[in-house]
Amino acid sequence: MNTATARYAGDLRTEATHVASGNIIQTDAPKDNHGRGEAFSPTDLVSTALGSCMMTVMGIVAARHELDLANSEFAIVKHMSTETPRRIAQIDVTLTLPAALAPNDRALLERTALTCPVALSLHPDIKQNVTFEYR
Repeated sequence: MNTATARYAGDLRTEATHVASGNIIQTDAPKDNHGRGEAFSPTDLVSTALGSCMMTVMGIVAARHELDLANSEFAIVKHMSTETPRRIAQIDVTLTLPAALAPNDRALLERTALTCPVALSLHPDIKQNVTFEYR
C-alpha cells in the first residue's frame, strides 16, 4: 500500500495526501528558487522531518520511562548549499526540553534524538547541528 500520493498542482506547487489518514501537505518552491514561498518547500519538509523524528522518538522513550515532555519544542534552520548542485548543506535543530529532567534522563533523550531514523537516513554530507536547551 502507498504511504502517500501526490499531484503537481501547477505554479511550482504539489499536493501530497497521506493515504492512511487523508491528511494533505502542500508544497511551494521557495522564493530563492522561482517560487512564492507560500508553503513548505520540499527541502523544508526534509529539514522539519528531522526535528519531528527526534521529538517523536524522544516521546516514545519518555513515555516508557514516565518522563514528562509536555510543551517541548524544536526549531529548524535549513542551510542550502551555495554550490551546484542545489541541496541541503546543513540543518540546525534546537530542541527545548523541560529543565526538570535529571542528567541521566537528559543523556538518554539526547542519545535517542541523535539516532532517530531520519537522522540516520540523511546523507552524511548534510551537517546536522543539534542543540539541546533545558527550560
